[in-house]
Amino acid sequence: MSGRTQNGAARSGTAQNGTDRDGTATGGTTQIFFSATQYAAATVTAAIRAGLFGPRAAHRRILVVSNTAAVPEVGTPLDRMAGFEKLRPEFDEVRSWNEFISPHHPAGWSPRAQDALLWEKAVRLAWNLGDGPVEIACESIQANPSRAVAEIFADSPIHVYADGLMSYGPTRNRIPHGMSSRIARVLHLDLIPGLRPMLLSEYGVEPEPVPNEAIVDVLARIGEEGAGILADRIPAEGRPTAVLLGQYLSAIDLITQDEEEELHVRMLRAAARAGHRGVLFKPHPSAPAVYGRSLEEAAAELGVRLTVLNEPVLAETVFAHLQPELVIGCFSTALMTAAAFYGIPVARVGTGLLLERITPYENSNRVPLTIIDAALPDAEHATLGVPLELGSLSAGLGPLVRTVGYCMQSRKHPGLQAEAAAWLTAHLAEHPQYFKKRRLTSLRLPGGSPIRAESLRRHPAVRRAVRQIRARQS
Repeated sequence: MSGRTQNGAARSGTAQNGTDRDGTATGGTTQIFFSATQYAAATVTAAIRAGLFGPRAAHRRILVVSNTAAVPEVGTPLDRMAGFEKLRPEFDEVRSWNEFISPHHPAGWSPRAQDALLWEKAVRLAWNLGDGPVEIACESIQANPSRAVAEIFADSPIHVYADGLMSYGPTRNRIPHGMSSRIARVLHLDLIPGLRPMLLSEYGVEPEPVPNEAIVDVLARIGEEGAGILADRIPAEGRPTAVLLGQYLSAIDLITQDEEEELHVRMLRAAARAGHRGVLFKPHPSAPAVYGRSLEEAAAELGVRLTVLNEPVLAETVFAHLQPELVIGCFSTALMTAAAFYGIPVARVGTGLLLERITPYENSNRVPLTIIDAALPDAEHATLGVPLELGSLSAGLGPLVRTVGYCMQSRKHPGLQAEAAAWLTAHLAEHPQYFKKRRLTSLRLPGGSPIRAESLRRHPAVRRAVRQIRARQS
């Protein structure tokens, strides 16, 4: 097996990993990249082009695409999407995980422990991997198909990459030691300079940013066809000056469909309040196309020229091509890419409602929601049109994010208890929306309810302990 870092995993482009330090191939390492979305594939391609996976000649590279939609058969596979040809040159081969494990669904299947070795042999045979060393680069290691792949290649180093704001939050599920010890790093987009991701940090995994210029260049290349679509759809003289970002909040049961439609109307009214008369609404590609006409009716009432973009165009292509003066959304990562990559002013709508509704407290969307609520101006009340001062955000966001992260996963981050208690003592009165009283009470943190002696006496665990003590004394 290849050499390991402090975390037990080999780093790409080193003598430990099948290459000399001068970049000469010595071991024929195969790097397998797993991607479920076009944006994920763009992120990992940017990391490759930035040199974060070693020299091109030193590795055989395979891109494995998967479709984790509820009904994958009706969707367009990643390798058949417009713009994929711009990513293809970085890889020697492209494989389909859906086809390989058919009829199983990628999101729900993982091998039985006793079958993992057989599956590894099957993959090596089907993809002509031989007996050489393999590295895995995948998205969320907490869920399938990434988890399944990590179990199959039980001796391979793992590189986790994250393309959104969730990387700043804590790991949702426990990772077995045999797997966590193989994770070399977390590659992430540096959307908030200076803010350190919490993802996998409890296992000692270090974060490593993908350079912004690399991801912007990749997005520009794969967005060339989308730019053509925009040029055909939207005349140069009638370009919208504001962009509204839809998500799929009702589809994941955070709010109802009616409430999500009302959220879009609130975004439109906020844009109109800021003086914009040409507005583009971009639904999320995963959102069901079942919305009513409330947005169009509100646009007519406000005298706003509304364009609904249903074509498969990346949000970043919209930002680069239309160069809007304002982007409004709820808590989409695209709000931060608009600010970080293109310098466009951004604003939020509806985060207060979502902070009330989101459950359980450990929900991985909580940290992205917290970041957007804390960092962006309220589109319905604040003065809009001023770009974010990204360089100064991390100083205030860091302690807040770590405090929320501790409350979400206190057992994984016990070292943050003192900082969380100090932050809550100083700032809870100003920012109560990020915390639940019951959670603060259970963690014995400032802002929680006092524990009454009577309720403690009635607690089953306390009563059992008292009985055990009395039994030993008798």
